[in-house]
Amino acid sequence: MNIFVDTSGIFALLVSNDYMHIRAKENFAYFARQRLQLVTSSFVLVETIALLQRRIGLAAVHDFYAKIFPLIEIIWVDDKWHTRALQRLYVLNNRDVSFVDCLSFEIMDSLEIECAFAFDRHFEENGFTIAAFDDLDIHNERLK
Repeated sequence: MNIFVDTSGIFALLVSNDYMHIRAKENFAYFARQRLQLVTSSFVLVETIALLQRRIGLAAVHDFYAKIFPLIEIIWVDDKWHTRALQRLYVLNNRDVSFVDCLSFEIMDSLEIECAFAFDRHFEENGFTIAAFDDLDIHNERLK
């Protein structure tokens, strides 16, 4: 099973005073135990680095690259992904859904990834499941 990794999940994992930090740590530990493949986009990387740098500092960026980045498969965005994300942004016609989220949804649909390591309601609003520690156990039981 693949899990799409969003900025909100990474940020909560790395920032100990984030309100979702404990849940993020539990989810991430579960992913490791189950050997789940983590996937994200190069745009999520840019967004994550910018957020960590601005709100926490460069030490957090270093921690991300040293500890988390090597565990994630990266989909590097080219002009085709960019165009697909832009088309989705126009179709959704919702100024609250970011371009990066639209790209994430396109990648998830294309790779048939149903679940996101995210704390962003837009994933659920667009038909995806948010990874929740208890829910993952239930989901895996259904797959057996």
